[in-house]
Amino acid sequence: MEVPLGERSYSVHIGPGARSALAGAVAALGARRAVLVSARPDEWNPETGVETLVLPARDGEPDKTLSAVGELCSRFARFGLTRDDVVVSVGGGTTTDTVGLAAALFHRGVPVIHLPTTLLAQVDASIGGKTAVNLPEGKNLVGAYWQPKAVFCDTDYLSTLPPREWTNGYGEIARCMFIGTGDLRGLPLPEQISASVARKAEIVVADERDAGLRHLLNYGHTLGHALERATKYTLRHGEGVAIGTVFAGRLAGALGRIDEGRIAEHLEVVEHYGLPTGLPESLDITEVIALMRLDKKATRGLSFVLDGPAGAELVRDVDESLVAATLAAMPRQRYDFT
Repeated sequence: MEVPLGERSYSVHIGPGARSALAGAVAALGARRAVLVSARPDEWNPETGVETLVLPARDGEPDKTLSAVGELCSRFARFGLTRDDVVVSVGGGTTTDTVGLAAALFHRGVPVIHLPTTLLAQVDASIGGKTAVNLPEGKNLVGAYWQPKAVFCDTDYLSTLPPREWTNGYGEIARCMFIGTGDLRGLPLPEQISASVARKAEIVVADERDAGLRHLLNYGHTLGHALERATKYTLRHGEGVAIGTVFAGRLAGALGRIDEGRIAEHLEVVEHYGLPTGLPESLDITEVIALMRLDKKATRGLSFVLDGPAGAELVRDVDESLVAATLAAMPRQRYDFT
């Protein structure tokens, strides 16, 4: 599948064994050296075909930091990496984001290739060129746009995932129905991945740097990101997005943008994937609203991507009391993610 961005165009390869094509992609770049940053065991790391420094990584929000980016850049420098070489990420979405940002910053930009190994990373994080790390003040607040040279979504990696990582990825797939993929339920998983990637690629091509249409990709994310922060990341990204998608349906209904049937559809889709639908029982609504104000889209008050008569769109300056009332009306659930 192509992401046609002119001189920044690249291919996304989806299927079993896709990682075996990495060496060919490295050769096509003319790279003489590679740094492979991997959150997976050595036996899952593909050959690059060139002199390679392998660096360990850990998936997870606690390691998605500026200090991690700085350490990677220092290792790149000690290895002698140049702009004519390549960085390869092997891991989930947090690894993709962190390694992508390090590649974007080192020498003001070194080519990067992503091998996403989780469902969430394959359907979302590895595509589109967004890289970012977290600050104590908020999620993904420091980043850059840096398109990869290729993405290899090897579905064999998914066989290694624990059940909760499947759930995490399904959160991104569930919200896709409300941003233009149509109903993906019932399709084979590779087709659901392909449809999600195709829709994201279409949006990225139309709006590479978040000037308008790309906001659609944040469906369910404003509340989702705030829930991650409020629970100290015990609630994972896809789980937060799933709850955020249910909330987005309720808020769109409260604003008169969609009818009761469409509100119910949000809940039905999220439930179909076995995802959480209620707010954590101990959640403080005042705290979560304060966290949502830190969202990157919130330039004027609270902003949300919401469904409506013409489809999803960014709605700015939503009345805070209505947001609070909608949150208060949502069911609460006890989550044990230990």
